[in-house]
Amino acid sequence: MTEHVERDSMEVDVVIVGAGPSGLAAACRLMQQANEAEQELTVCVVEKGSEVGAHILSGAVFEPRALDELFPDWAERGAPLTTPAVRDELYLLRDAEKAQKLPNALVPKSMHNTGGDITRYVISAGNLCRWLAEQAEELGVEIFPGFAAQEMIVDEDETVRGIIVGDMGVAADGTPKDSHMPGMELRAKYTLFAEGSRGHLGKRLIERFKLDEGKDPQHYGIGLKELWDVPAEQHEPGLVLHGSGWPLDKHTHGGWFLYHAENQQVVVGLIMDLAYQNPWLSPFDEFQRMKHHPVLKPYLEGGSRVAYGARAITKGGINCLPKMTFPGGLLIGCDAGTLNFAKIKGLHTAMKSGMVAAETVFEALASGDEGGTELAAFTDKWQASWACKELEESASFGPAIHKYGTVGGGAYNFLDQLVGGKLPRVHDTTPDHATLKPAAECEKIEYPRPDGKLSFDKASSVFLSNTNHEEDQPCHLKLDDPDLPIRDNLPEYAEPAQRYCPAGVYEVVEGDDGKPQFQINFQNCVHCKTCDIKDPAQNITWVAPEGGGGPNYPNM
Repeated sequence: MTEHVERDSMEVDVVIVGAGPSGLAAACRLMQQANEAEQELTVCVVEKGSEVGAHILSGAVFEPRALDELFPDWAERGAPLTTPAVRDELYLLRDAEKAQKLPNALVPKSMHNTGGDITRYVISAGNLCRWLAEQAEELGVEIFPGFAAQEMIVDEDETVRGIIVGDMGVAADGTPKDSHMPGMELRAKYTLFAEGSRGHLGKRLIERFKLDEGKDPQHYGIGLKELWDVPAEQHEPGLVLHGSGWPLDKHTHGGWFLYHAENQQVVVGLIMDLAYQNPWLSPFDEFQRMKHHPVLKPYLEGGSRVAYGARAITKGGINCLPKMTFPGGLLIGCDAGTLNFAKIKGLHTAMKSGMVAAETVFEALASGDEGGTELAAFTDKWQASWACKELEESASFGPAIHKYGTVGGGAYNFLDQLVGGKLPRVHDTTPDHATLKPAAECEKIEYPRPDGKLSFDKASSVFLSNTNHEEDQPCHLKLDDPDLPIRDNLPEYAEPAQRYCPAGVYEVVEGDDGKPQFQINFQNCVHCKTCDIKDPAQNITWVAPEGGGGPNYPNM
């Protein structure tokens, strides 16, 4: 639909793709500088979610270092940081019943959430983004929710000149419906891509401009999260629990979190490494049975689950961080991979990357730059920032766990942090999609049936994510080879998409001819991008559906 279509065009100074922490921080910082300099500047943010925050999902214990810099008066402005982290516990779950609480002295310093000179807060990342959007609009930023960036505008000299917003009102067969509206061209001097983990345009930028040349392959996790209302006597605002071990086996790495937020609510989740080996494994079902452990169960029992969601996490760190500049734009936040996995925190580093980008872009435009150049100055500014230094200090965190296991890798990282990151740097050069073993070589996992009280099925979970897509539209999950799932993945890996997808999007069903067929229920998609990452044949490509589709997360 993108060729030979008459499109409206709008020209701005800067277009930002994605109203997440990095994109909104960049937008705010750009307009702060323009207003201080009394210089006219047009900044536009496009967001594929139905509203700002609709697609935002994070733990989250928030470190406000970047926010302190961006809005020193954030408390007076009413930022949604109301629950300080007050108590911090870390557990190793030995099996379904036993656990060992780690003494504070053995917890890596990056995992400490209380004490020190920084107060951290249990927050909703979605509500933080909603608040940031209000600040951005007050400063003069234009924000367009419900509009998905579908294509990049790249001219003949390989310079990015903006984006094309996806068409609205296209039928499943690709023909225009009565409601058809061609997507607009947003042309800009500079375009900042802040789509979050495994952004579909960011992925193409990295490939097109070879931004990952000389870097380790990027690594990802899948984060699953639920929001619970709990009885008052079980609620301790600011309590922060983390843990690892059961139910994951020794070849599967990850960890869980349980945070006590405001309003008698608890958030609980599992982050699972997508470098896992067993194709029978289901991250969703591992999460559901995890909640029955005696360490977690007392905080949830008698409560009610009010929201569910899942999202990929870019966790490779500095070893995998691509070059973030290209002619005409920048790649920022989790679209690049700025998360500090050693802290299990990425909001503060994402925001800082956006702020550094904003300062670089404004400096260029204020000096008369007409756009389209490669902003090499960004790299120096980024590398000099505290955010980049954080990533440098924890470069081995993820790869050490991949190489030595949760316990061995944890010990390596504890020592590495003790000596200031001076141990030999560890690398992992195997992409996540290449780690699966054949199903015949792995133990099939029989998961317990959900009890409807602590554990639940995928259908009821997707319902709580408020996910919706217009059914009569093209499927946004593209197969390079439609026959491959049944021909190759089913006999080799028991078609793992049925299990790695946390929303029941992919099924193997019996066709009318009695033969297996690969079915895609794209309406269920929560936009986590796991399929795009973990498919062993890299046969699935996630692209943005019609704007406004997907989950609508409250307070996540």
